[in-house]
Amino acid sequence: MAPNHISGVFMSAKDKMTPNHISGVLMGVKDIQIKPNLKRFLMGSGVGRKKKEVTMAKKPSWMMPAVSHGYHTCESYTSPATCGDSDSDFVVAQREQIEELELWFFGVFDARVGDRVTKYMQSHLFDKKPKESHIRGKSKETMRKAFLGARSKVREASEETNGVGSVSAMVIEGEKLVLANMGDYRAVVCKDGSAHQIGTKNKQSTKKIWSHRLFRAKTKTCKSSDLVVGVERVDPDTEFVILASNGIWEVMKNQEAVNLIRRIENPQMASEYLAEEASNRMSRGSISCLVIRFD
Repeated sequence: MAPNHISGVFMSAKDKMTPNHISGVLMGVKDIQIKPNLKRFLMGSGVGRKKKEVTMAKKPSWMMPAVSHGYHTCESYTSPATCGDSDSDFVVAQREQIEELELWFFGVFDARVGDRVTKYMQSHLFDKKPKESHIRGKSKETMRKAFLGARSKVREASEETNGVGSVSAMVIEGEKLVLANMGDYRAVVCKDGSAHQIGTKNKQSTKKIWSHRLFRAKTKTCKSSDLVVGVERVDPDTEFVILASNGIWEVMKNQEAVNLIRRIENPQMASEYLAEEASNRMSRGSISCLVIRFD
C-alpha cells in the first residue's frame, strides 16, 4: 500500500534594500560617514539574514518516492520445538505523521525481543512529536538504544542473548533510511540491481553454512547478537529493502535474494515468494520476510 505524502512549500524571503548613491567628491571626515552605509550595502541588514536562516525549502510530494510494503512468514523445515523457538517472529509495519513529516517504521523481531524495540521507538521518539531536525539527527541513536535496551531485557530474563536476532528500518520522508540488524537477521538494500548490506558480519562459506544447519537440531549454540546500525540515502537507484530473519539468509546470499524478487513489483508477492523459496530449500531457521519498495 502506498501512504499519503504530505508536501510543504516554503517561499524564500528576499531582502529589498536600496544602497545610498553618493555623488560628488567627499574629503576628510566625510569618508567616515560612507563606511557604515557601504558595510550595510555589502552585507545586507540583520533582519534579512535572519529570515534566510529559518527559511527551508521542502520537496513537493510528487518528487518523493512512494513507499509500499508487504510481509510474509511461514514454517521452517524443522519444527519450532526442535529449533528451540517456541513462538513466531514479531513483524511490524507502522506509519507515523509528525506535523508535515512522514515516517515509516518496519521490523522483524524474534520472539524473545517481541515488541520491545517498537515500544521504545514509540515512547522515546514518535510520541514526543519532536522537530524535524531532531528526528533526522537523532533517529539512528534512538534506534541503537532501542535495540540495546531490548537485548538487555532478554539478558535479564534468560541470562542468554546468543542467537537473539532482529532487524528494522525507519524511512524518513521517503528520503532517508535508518537500518539496524542484530544477530542473524539482516537488512539488504537493492540499489540498481546490486545488493548492499550494512556491516560485514555473517560472511561464511557455503560449507560452514551447511555444517551449521546440519547440527543445529542437536545443539542450541547460536551466533552472537552483535548490533549494526547504519544510514542509507534513498536515491533514484534505490529500488527496495529486504528485512528478513535467519531462515532466509541460511539458504541464500544477499545478491541471490535480490535477484529472485527484483522483477516482482508487488512487495507482498515478493515477500511471499522469498519466504516460500526459503521453505522449499528446507531452511531450519525462522522464516520471516518484509519487503519495502520505493516507486
